[in-house]
Amino acid sequence: MISYEFPINEKVRTWLRLEDLFARMNYFLTCELSMEHHVALTTLFEVHEVACRPDLKSELLQELERQKRALACLHNNPAISEQALDGILSEIEQAASALLAITGKVGTILRENEWLMGIKQRASMPGGTCQFDLPSYHYWQKQPAGLRRDNLLDWLAPLLPISDAINILLRLLRENGRKISFTAHNGTFQQMQGGRAAQLLRVTLPSDLACIPELGANKYAINIRFIVANYEAKSSLFEQDVPFDLTFCTLTS
Repeated sequence: MISYEFPINEKVRTWLRLEDLFARMNYFLTCELSMEHHVALTTLFEVHEVACRPDLKSELLQELERQKRALACLHNNPAISEQALDGILSEIEQAASALLAITGKVGTILRENEWLMGIKQRASMPGGTCQFDLPSYHYWQKQPAGLRRDNLLDWLAPLLPISDAINILLRLLRENGRKISFTAHNGTFQQMQGGRAAQLLRVTLPSDLACIPELGANKYAINIRFIVANYEAKSSLFEQDVPFDLTFCTLTS
């Protein structure tokens, strides 16, 4: 089976972008080669661009507080594990405290590092980080892998509270999903929403079906078209019946 996640609002779209970027950053951090650490650094610049949105910190704090209130109401519910509930509430508390501890604008440390900003500017140009353009960066790439990794961890550290908060919220969002099985006849599917829009939709289908879902959704309707998985020709509709699962994920309000 293969799953595709589709955010329905800009807030969740930003969270998913950052989740993907942090995952890539963490992967390349564990590597040893200078080329791999170059990818880690350029990914850090991408994280910085997305995470420095002015309202992101306050948005995350508000959502963490909203989830904390909603979950606290589940105490003494016989269907809920008190231990698991206390665990997630503790995680939310810690994540909120770490966000509140961020002073000034998110990513200030990176912006104030002229060396990093010079590399970031050059990295946006094709081939802009060649050794003749940035000899000091070339020197850094020749240092031991452990030193480069320590530097990368130091530069990433101020952004980790953002990552922790997003991981908690996306976990809660995904766990609060309602899965229904459908069939898209001749590659198309539509369902009316009745004004109740999910925040994240997950489409799961057999991986041996050579098609890819394209989704459009709002609070009134969901439209899915399954497109032929063809990497050379112009995209075309997969004109067969496609069995799939659709999971509606919404944070508790």
